[in-house]
Order: sequence, then structure tokens, then C-alpha cells
Amino acid sequence: MTGNRPGRRPTTFSLLPWLLMGMGAVANLVQGETPNPWIGILGLLVFNSLYIHVVWRAFVKELRESTPTRVALAVMTLVTLVLAIGYGGSWLMFFPLLGLAVGAALRGRWLAPAGLGLTAVAAVVAGFHEGWDAVGITYGTFLSVMVTAAILSLADTVGELRDAREELARRAVEKERLRFSRDLHDLLGHTLSVIVVKAEAARRLAPRAPDAALEQIADIESVGRQALTEIREAVTGYREGSLDTELASARSVLAAAGVTLTVQRSGPPLTPQSEALLGWVVREAVTNVVRHGGAVTRCEIGVRGGEERVRLTVTDDGVGGGVAGVAPGNGLTGLTERLTAAGGWLTAHPGPDGGFTVTAELPGEVGAGAPGGVGAR
Repeated sequence: MTGNRPGRRPTTFSLLPWLLMGMGAVANLVQGETPNPWIGILGLLVFNSLYIHVVWRAFVKELRESTPTRVALAVMTLVTLVLAIGYGGSWLMFFPLLGLAVGAALRGRWLAPAGLGLTAVAAVVAGFHEGWDAVGITYGTFLSVMVTAAILSLADTVGELRDAREELARRAVEKERLRFSRDLHDLLGHTLSVIVVKAEAARRLAPRAPDAALEQIADIESVGRQALTEIREAVTGYREGSLDTELASARSVLAAAGVTLTVQRSGPPLTPQSEALLGWVVREAVTNVVRHGGAVTRCEIGVRGGEERVRLTVTDDGVGGGVAGVAPGNGLTGLTERLTAAGGWLTAHPGPDGGFTVTAELPGEVGAGAPGGVGAR
């Protein structure tokens, strides 16, 4: 069963050339050495048709295991017995051909009984006609059943492994695409919001405080440069967030928006992974305060660390409730996925006294394998 390029599964055409084994019987018919030739011709046509039918279906699991395929095998066996018993000689070669079809169509628990049974029948019939010369037919029948089944089963296994590898590769690509999309949202959403807020502050300050306006413009330049760096790091997939950096950035952008920020931290130092995750929560929450908060004047960020759990809360006093009334977007959804993967959770809801509250909680020790900042690996 050669003829296939390495790495490709055998196909139906791998088994069709073996029909040439029946050319001896055809030669007998042509030379007039077969009694009752019309029976031989009919038997030859029926056997060949059923052989093609069976091996064609043998490469599709659902068809291979269907009743029509099993019935076709049974009829092939009957035709082989009639021709082999009636004619002998070259017609005995139909036993190895039948073995090929049996090996291709039967797998699992039915293969061994069918193969051994067919070999035993071939030995008896061939022995009746050929005596000790029947060893070749017997061995050929057994070999055709077992080798065909082994090769095709191995090819199926290799094919399944290849399919699994391709599926894993496809999922890896999808995961990377999702990571990149989420990271760009987290990066650009926050950065563009900061630029807008500082540009508005510069516009307000320009007529009465040019120096202060220039400071805001300088901040815009700095934020833009920082955004370029972050995007490059996101593209390469090696960016870790920092809670301290995000708190400092939050203080700057909220001050430009006229919002007073209060930060309270307690507990032991956080792990780098917790720092990275909570840094992204602060970035998204502050972005939403600036973007959606109605008449926000005050924002509070609290970080409470502990041995078992670490909690971060971001609250504001906006009339519009920060992101209240706004359906969760890609940012909050992405953060929820990140924290869930690390064994934590995130909620965003209106506060009891108005405004909006974002709460994130993580285990006290987030493992090194937990997703941290953008593209953390």
C-alpha cells in the first residue's frame, strides 16, 4: 500500500490496485480454462464491485460501521467461497483480496475474530485444492487482514493527532488575537481618554494661564510617547502592568479632569502578578470615570492586602454614576476574564450612596502562571 506521499493518510486508491491479484482468474476465463465461464464472469463482476464499494466506504468511520458495509462484506465472503471452492487455482487469490477488504472495513473487537476465521476458511479451501501449497494463500490472507488494519489504524491515529495539533494551533492563534485585541483596548482606551482630558484642560487654561496650558500640552506629549512604548510592548507580548504606575497616572489624569483622588493602601506588599492585574483594574476604572462619569468631583481608590485575599475598590461620586447605566464593554469584560483566570473576580455596579463602584479581588498569592499585565507570559 505504497504510493502515498509521506505524512498523508492512505486513501481508497491505495487498495484499488490490489484488484490486479485477480488477473489470474481473468486469464483463465479468457483462455477458456474455466468451466461454466458465465458463473465466473458474474462472480468476478460482483466481487470487484463489492470490493470497490467496501474499500470506498472504509475510509469514512460512519460508513465503515454501517449495516450496508457489513452486508457487502458478507456477500463478498459468500462469493469468494463459491468461486474458490468451485474453481480453485487462481481463484483462491480472492481470499487475500477479501482479507484486504476485511482489514479496511473492520476495526476494534471484530477484527481479530473475523481475520482468524477468514484465515482458517482460506486454509481449508486452499488445502482442499492445493495441498501443502495452500500455505501461501493462508499466510497471504492473514497478512492482508492484519497488516491492512494495522496500517489504516495507525494512519487514523496519526491523522487524529495532526488534526488535534492543527486545532491547538488554531486556538492559540485565536487566543493571541483576543489578547492583542483586549490589550489594545486597554492601552488605547485609557491613553486616548487621558489625551482628551488634558487637551480640554489645556484649551481651558490657554486664555488665562498659558504656562499651565503648556504643562498640560507637555503631559500630552509625554502620554503619547508612553503610549507608543506600551503599544510596542503589547505587540511583542511582553508587558507587565504596575499598580504604582497606574495610581500615579490616575492621579494626573483625574486632576486634569478636576477630580480629587484619594488613595488608601494597607496590608503587606503585593506579588508582581497581583500588582499587574490590579494596575489594569485601576486603569480601566479611571478611564471609565473620565469617559462616562457625570459631574464626578471625587474618586477613591482603596487597596487592602492580606495573606488570603487582596481587594481593590474604585468609587466615585458622579451624578451619572461613573459607568452606571453603561453596559459592560470590552474593558470590564476583559478584566473579568483576566481576574477569573487568576482565581479572582470583578464587579461593577452603582454605589449605595450614588456614584459607581468597581471592586476586584484576587487570592493573596497569585501564581506565576496567572495572567498579569498585557501579554504576560
